[in-house]
Amino acid sequence: MKLALQLAYRNLVGAGLRTWLNVGVLTFAFLMIIFLNGILDGWNHQAKTDTIAWEYGNGHLLNEKYDPYDPFSIQDGHGILSEENKENLSPILLQQGSIYPEGRMVSILLKGIEVNQKTLKIPTTNFKENASAIPAIIGVNMATSTNLKIGDQVLLRWRDKNGMFDAKNIIIVDVFKTNVPTVDHGQVWIPITHLWEMTGLENHATYFVANEKFKPKAIKQWNYVSQKELLHDLDEIISMKKSSSSILYLLLLAIALLAVFDTQVLSIFRRQKEIGTYVALGMTRSQVVGLFTIEGTMYSLFATVIGCIIGVPLFWYLSKTGMAFPTSSQDMGIAMADRIYPVYGISLILGTVALVVISATIVSFLPARKIAKLNPVEALKGKIQ
Repeated sequence: MKLALQLAYRNLVGAGLRTWLNVGVLTFAFLMIIFLNGILDGWNHQAKTDTIAWEYGNGHLLNEKYDPYDPFSIQDGHGILSEENKENLSPILLQQGSIYPEGRMVSILLKGIEVNQKTLKIPTTNFKENASAIPAIIGVNMATSTNLKIGDQVLLRWRDKNGMFDAKNIIIVDVFKTNVPTVDHGQVWIPITHLWEMTGLENHATYFVANEKFKPKAIKQWNYVSQKELLHDLDEIISMKKSSSSILYLLLLAIALLAVFDTQVLSIFRRQKEIGTYVALGMTRSQVVGLFTIEGTMYSLFATVIGCIIGVPLFWYLSKTGMAFPTSSQDMGIAMADRIYPVYGISLILGTVALVVISATIVSFLPARKIAKLNPVEALKGKIQ
């Protein structure tokens, strides 16, 4: 094995430019696989962290009549939870309404939330009472689309529990920035006590957000949805993105492996006398096959070393500074920050190294199998049949 490694190394170094072209292509494929997966893993980590912090908490306790995917269930999808079951839960009441910024009507989802809650990052402590209007907070995207800013008053219209319309001014007391569009787009947050008074639904809630101390249990007329279940849709999106991106880096890897394959075929064709000499000197056919296979594998090993030299400082820099994405990407409807910080885990790096090395070994072995069928005499003459 030691002799085979030494011969393979000398042959590759002696091949000069041909070797380094193959190594360069493999290095590029190696770095691109890690780069693309690191971006997706970073997006996945940020999206989950932000969504949990801003919307999901440790899970939701939903009223049995409320379906998050059915806006028509909002009207009747609420109820009262007994006091003994409210521990470690923060109530949120949903109602549909309309606001009239600059004389135009905008349909909104009105959300009532406790002022002193600490389960979600929504800055409810910024609610400031106003004698002439209801205090409200909105997200940056909502403020941009409605052209509202802190201190502005706008007319709000809603329905009470009897279906009667009512209207009153709200005042924007804070505009918060979040990466989670589902707590921003088309939504207005007000103190839940105000919403109870406005609708006559005293102590009602559409759902409760659980904190990390909450212990799930069966509660009549309420359904608990765990954090994992809430994140299922996000996991599916990330998985789909990884599957689609895999086509790109598998194509890059295939191109790199094709270059290695062609090089091995050409090498065997041009080194017929050398192969015959190895056999004549006592090397078995399997040893010669192994020698050429090791040569192909060394392309991937060189690519790994060069990839580490280039990739370690590059990926470290990207993980610290992140990558900026256009603001339009936030219109996708899922949590996506303006700047994503890639995550390059050990499993990703080792898995990519293993993929490149194993693939290069296989494509190097395939053309080398022909050596096992050669006639040593014909090989010494430079004729492999």
